[in-house]
Amino acid sequence: MPHIKLDEKLPGIRGLFAFRPETALPMSELVEVLLHTPGSLSMAERELIATYVSSQNDCFYCQSSHGAIAAIHLDGNEDLVRQVKQGFESADISAKLKALLAIAGKVQQSGKNVTAEDVERARQEGATDLEIHDTVLIAAVFCMCNRYVDGLATWAPQDADTYRQRAAAVARDGYVQAMQAYLKTAHQGK
Repeated sequence: MPHIKLDEKLPGIRGLFAFRPETALPMSELVEVLLHTPGSLSMAERELIATYVSSQNDCFYCQSSHGAIAAIHLDGNEDLVRQVKQGFESADISAKLKALLAIAGKVQQSGKNVTAEDVERARQEGATDLEIHDTVLIAAVFCMCNRYVDGLATWAPQDADTYRQRAAAVARDGYVQAMQAYLKTAHQGK
């Protein structure tokens, strides 16, 4: 049960966005830039970083949501998403993404855990400064989001199909449009 009164129909961060819509737009815009706008890392790679960090933080809602979106971008390859969460070093992903996930994992523990050797490994595998920057920022943002969602004890559907259904719209339309649809749904429900 959530620690504060939230719309019972809106799980996870969606309920929090409906509760405090002033924070919904800037948070959604940041996630839109980091995960959905064109970049040198694919949307799938960026979603995998968000999923991995969320799994390391044991945030069921966020790892399920972003894992489902990553799978959409990976042509439905949910097994690869599971591999990344369970042990990315042996997952069937690029060496560059493995190096970036290693950095993301260090950020999840503490930003100070990222070493020059971690960054050099990523560079040796072809990562650019922008990709290293965005990996650190994605990891930091998802630590915040995970703590936001779990710190207020939001509820999370246990059915994977719920996440798959929403993932298609987010993968197609992006985070800002999805957030606006959430708020519209919440407003209509009142």
